[in-house]
Amino acid sequence: MRKPYKILLPMLCCAGSLWAQPKPQQWQMVTQPSYHEMLKGFATPPNQYAQTLTWGLEGPIGRDNISRDLDEMYKQGIRAVSIEGGYGMPEPYLSPGYFENVKIIVEELKKRNMHLWIIDEGKYPSGFAGGLISQKSPELRMQGIVVSKRLRTEDNQPLSIDLPKQTLSAVAVNTSTQENKVLDISSGKLNWPATPGTWQITVVDHRFKTSVTRAANNPTHGKDTVNSLIDYLDPAATRKFMEYTHEQYKKYIGAEFGKTVLGFRGDEPEYGFTPWTPELLKIFKEKKQYDITPYLASFFIQQPTEEQKMAKADFFDVWSDLFRDNFFKVQADWCRANGLEYMVHIDREDMLMQLVRSEGDYFKDMRYVQVPGVDAIWHQIWYDNVADFPKLASSAAHMYGRPRALSESFAAYRPAPTVADARWVVNEEMVRGINLFEYMFWSSSANRKEGAPASQRGYLHDTAFVKLSAYSNRASWLLANGIPAARVGLYCPTEAMWTGNKMADSTLRVIGKQLLEHQVDFDYVDNQGLASDFRLQKGSFTNLSGQKYTAIIVPSANVLSADMIARLKTFATGGGKVIFAGEVPGKMTYPNFLHATDLPKQPWVTYADWTNLTSDFFAQLPHDVILNKTAPGVKYLHREWKNADLYFFFNEGKEAQDLQVTLNGSGSVTFWDAETGTTQAANGANQKGNQTQLPLQLKGYETRFVIIQH
Repeated sequence: MRKPYKILLPMLCCAGSLWAQPKPQQWQMVTQPSYHEMLKGFATPPNQYAQTLTWGLEGPIGRDNISRDLDEMYKQGIRAVSIEGGYGMPEPYLSPGYFENVKIIVEELKKRNMHLWIIDEGKYPSGFAGGLISQKSPELRMQGIVVSKRLRTEDNQPLSIDLPKQTLSAVAVNTSTQENKVLDISSGKLNWPATPGTWQITVVDHRFKTSVTRAANNPTHGKDTVNSLIDYLDPAATRKFMEYTHEQYKKYIGAEFGKTVLGFRGDEPEYGFTPWTPELLKIFKEKKQYDITPYLASFFIQQPTEEQKMAKADFFDVWSDLFRDNFFKVQADWCRANGLEYMVHIDREDMLMQLVRSEGDYFKDMRYVQVPGVDAIWHQIWYDNVADFPKLASSAAHMYGRPRALSESFAAYRPAPTVADARWVVNEEMVRGINLFEYMFWSSSANRKEGAPASQRGYLHDTAFVKLSAYSNRASWLLANGIPAARVGLYCPTEAMWTGNKMADSTLRVIGKQLLEHQVDFDYVDNQGLASDFRLQKGSFTNLSGQKYTAIIVPSANVLSADMIARLKTFATGGGKVIFAGEVPGKMTYPNFLHATDLPKQPWVTYADWTNLTSDFFAQLPHDVILNKTAPGVKYLHREWKNADLYFFFNEGKEAQDLQVTLNGSGSVTFWDAETGTTQAANGANQKGNQTQLPLQLKGYETRFVIIQH
């Protein structure tokens, strides 16, 4: 019997007593296994670590079709599937007949020692329960703040109108000067006195409103607003959604939770507008100590004042807390209590300025999620479009003590990938920390055209996909074990983005790209981690995975929290390195954004120019890998086992690289081949103190696992 891995850090405990929680299994925990434990499992890793495949349940679903599909998937190397309720099922999504078919799926998976992830919605986004929220619980539907009126007044034209009860706020903007005036509508009336100039008055209220949904039970098969999402900011709404979905799955297949069934996967919960929930004003005042109502209309004008921008940042801070606690955390807690994992990706991970408007804060959203994720669709990651955003998911996992990070990959890819293309994209994401892929898309054989050749059914049906399956299963298992070892934290300035600071996003991207091209690996780190969650001692921040950051880089940011500044100062005076590499923050939030105070330059900070990051800049950062020559296309990932170091290298360019590398860690060196499950001793390795030097040849698009056994 295989020895259990040494547990480095148990998964975080939240609500509920510890004794009531199922004991986490090793695939659910950050672990620090030994070299021999990893070697023993290398050829055939546990199937819980396997990649998963989106399986669209469409058309007639019965045991014969289920068995046929699973047999074909198994031959392709698939050991886990993610089911999604689809169109044309005789037994509609979330009906008793649907759940009976899910029960059959679990039975057939169990026969094959395969596993199941459950996509928590029939299509997307998560949170409308196939239409049951609109049909049975309309009071829990999503709500938003919207413009109810736009009025125009000319020179000295007075205006007086009665306003509906749900009206929240109003602001007048001079169309020539862009001066704006907040209007007092507390009486229930809008009274505009005769005033020189032309003014546009914007009035906002709150109402039921939903982002578009695509529902398996929608006969049009289109995106529309017929089936409303829940109010994500209300925990009662999330629990009702789960009553219609998660609890029903538990009723039918709960005996296999944590066994055949690994967890639930959420998809793109978002707001396409400014969020509202009935308790929002009360909660805001408790958190921020002022009334946000007069500022709400200013969210909808083109040139708000600095004061109004800061008030909007406070608003986003509050609603993103509610999104974290009342939607994501409720589901994560339920999953943990049932021995499951909750994995989810949101939307626009590659466009942070848009993400902060629709999702609030990526890292808040993922704070309690067991498997944080991103998606790679369309053309986000391709040979001509190298992108670093998958690091959002891996960084969230590292910061908050999670072993896995998800990428939902290849939906609607243009151009359609071959197996070789898919492998390149997979490696691009793995070297940035992704270690769980959901390959898309496998349509039920019941809905597939008869006689269609495999070559016309995409990369998943190509015979070469078997090798990619074996490779990604082993590689992901290797990269899901051990402690992540990056020692640089790159602060993600979400709070600055809330104020409309586009440079915060731009500099973050440039600095991150430059770090990776100079073989300086990093994690994105957030305000919550730096201000409170990480353990701070002797010039290091230790995250919940046990990983230590000894350097923190802050890109352009006009504002930082007082708690974060205080902890950065302690970190720096204890020997840590803090570098401001862009716009120097001029404001410090305390107790809120609206009343932010001036932040003078700090003597413990090193300053750098993000437009010209010199060799001196990179020299002051900790390095795990040093190359003998410049090779921007060579990326790496480093994880620490109990008595070994794992290095994963990827040459993302087509030109071969012949390198001499110096790695932290000393001992015997072997190459592990994740495609074949074999190992080979490395030739030419030399030890120098606690470092290893060795030759490393990488063909174009080639990867290499280098293991140093201490």
